[in-house]
Amino acid sequence: MRKILVIGAGKSTAVLIKYFQEKSIAEKLHITIGDISIENAQHLAANHPTTNAIKLDVFDQLSREIAIKEADIVVSMLPARFHIKVAEDCLKFEKCLVTASYISPEMQKLNEEVKKKGLIFMNEIGVDPGIDHMSAMQVIDRIRKKGGKIILFESFTGGLVAPESDSNLWNYKFTWNPRNVVIAGQGGAAEFLQEGAYKYIPYHKLFRRTEFLEVEDYGRFEAYANRNSLKYKSVYGLNDILTLYRGTIRRVGFSKAWNIFVQLGMTADDYTLMNSEQMSYRDFTNSFLAYSPSDSVELKLRHYLKIDQDDIIWDKLLELDIFNPNKKIGIPNATPAQILQKILMDKWSLEEGDKDMIVMYHKFGYELNGERKQIDATMVSIGEDQKYTAMARTVGLPVAMAALRILNGEITTTGVQIPIQEEVYTPILKELEEYSIIFNEKEREYLGYNPDGVK
Repeated sequence: MRKILVIGAGKSTAVLIKYFQEKSIAEKLHITIGDISIENAQHLAANHPTTNAIKLDVFDQLSREIAIKEADIVVSMLPARFHIKVAEDCLKFEKCLVTASYISPEMQKLNEEVKKKGLIFMNEIGVDPGIDHMSAMQVIDRIRKKGGKIILFESFTGGLVAPESDSNLWNYKFTWNPRNVVIAGQGGAAEFLQEGAYKYIPYHKLFRRTEFLEVEDYGRFEAYANRNSLKYKSVYGLNDILTLYRGTIRRVGFSKAWNIFVQLGMTADDYTLMNSEQMSYRDFTNSFLAYSPSDSVELKLRHYLKIDQDDIIWDKLLELDIFNPNKKIGIPNATPAQILQKILMDKWSLEEGDKDMIVMYHKFGYELNGERKQIDATMVSIGEDQKYTAMARTVGLPVAMAALRILNGEITTTGVQIPIQEEVYTPILKELEEYSIIFNEKEREYLGYNPDGVK
């Protein structure tokens, strides 16, 4: 039996484990799930005959080294900042590694040693990053092989609630790490290219500069800019491109309402609030507003941000209960972002029976034989339930497929890498179609960048 070690039993791991288990007999696999919570690992193992669960603390060097040394390949589903511990042991014991996370500077520094030992450290092979890389490179390489030149590339991804489970005014529920949603866009301006000009959107303006998208059968969406699109010039070999933009998808109206929190300061994560544990939701909201001996918290907020009482944004704020004097924060020494996350999780958590949805949209503008053309490619994936979510499927499946292909010697390029090679993306995208993860392409007249001027 060939041994696969999966470290981390979080929400995105369920589909990955199920895939390995379904392949375990034919591929002669034995799966070990290691997690700091043995209960979580046992839950995913589900008493399957080819799967066992172990308690594994990534900071416990001895148990970590023993588990990695016994494996034939390691899959790390840990938070990104913990991968380096695993990677260093994989290098030490000469084991290949697969993660869904962005390559960190620390991981990149291992590249030469990984190559020298003939190993593969595959990163960024979840959904975004991951499926976005593979689906984009497939089209880009196809255009290049025809002799075409890429002049525009826009890419958008969103983890959303499925239409049948969309039951709040925000048209949104948490389908992945809520903290990442709350602090999205912080840490610098969004950077991108527009018709050869470098453009920047500072955080305080980010959610008022959106682009609209139409996805067949699913309606209209909006997207705001990701923090840094420019690094994809070199990653995708697009050094001569005129327009390069990556963004996050939400339902129309979300960003304008979310901007209220940004303007108030509720998304800040760099200071703590006094007596936060005893604060009510109403106290929290009031802490960002000027003092008034007579005006209510509601009135102060409406006047401060110029929100009319019949504005849908006002209804969205009321729906979140942010003016409730009886609900307590209950978190000591909390930052505004931590408190906002707590408030949102009350209302935006997936309920029993809810389904999530992943939406991805690529735009490719190119020149071929003197003509300018455009390809729009869209993918929508709907989850089964709260365990086998669309997020877990689109993250877990490509990770599992890559790990199995590395184990089988079908992926051979060594080093610290991302899935932009044809030997990686062609078979994985083809297999993903068996799980209804399919891109629909439409060729159309080249429209250029943002014809409606909404950015």
